[in-house]
Amino acid sequence: MLLKEFMYFNKDHGNPQEDNRYLSQNDLSILKNNDLRKSRLTLKDINAIRKAAEAHQKEEREELVVIRKMYAMPPPEAAA
Repeated sequence: MLLKEFMYFNKDHGNPQEDNRYLSQNDLSILKNNDLRKSRLTLKDINAIRKAAEAHQKEEREELVVIRKMYAMPPPEAAA
């Protein structure tokens, strides 16, 4: 798991802030060795997973724009 899924840097202040997509108080899915049943996903859980996936895809698209600018071909030099 990536650290940036839990922490991100605010663009305005440059300080690390907690990412609200993960809420530790909602994470009650600790399984034991003798647990034989699968945990059930509620609609709330599925919606939270969908929102996290959409946010991750948005971040990837934004990073791709920066990467394309970074590795783009330089403009042709003007003939002097």
